[in-house]
Amino acid sequence: MKTVLVLNGPNLNLLGTREPAVYGAQTLADVEALCATACASHGLALDFRQSNHEGVMIDAIQEAGRAQAAGTLIGVVLNAGAYTHTSVALHDAIKGSGVTLIELHISNVHAREAFRHHSFISPVAKAVMAGFGVKGYALAISGLAGLAG
Repeated sequence: MKTVLVLNGPNLNLLGTREPAVYGAQTLADVEALCATACASHGLALDFRQSNHEGVMIDAIQEAGRAQAAGTLIGVVLNAGAYTHTSVALHDAIKGSGVTLIELHISNVHAREAFRHHSFISPVAKAVMAGFGVKGYALAISGLAGLAG
């Protein structure tokens, strides 16, 4: 069974309590359950992770690139949080690993503060999803399944 890596960045462990008007009331555990259901509906396994540390995320992306090259992973759904707007290192890891990646944002970042309008991830992502709330995770998993199928 092939796998999807869903990788969440800084502060996403605070879902459900951090700015619920922006990010909703669902917790990260709720998101994981939603992703597990979405993966199961496509016959895929889920690897679900969250880290507040950029280096840990880079390691996960590089690992995902190796797994995709080995044929055990179909791709990554990445919610890089604030690292989206600051991390050249994540950009380089995605580009260097060659992994198929969908950039995901719970909110519509383009309707928010100007500093959130630029993404270092978008140029190396296969697709970008924003503004669907946590339901965007299931949509992104379906998108990856479609690309792999």
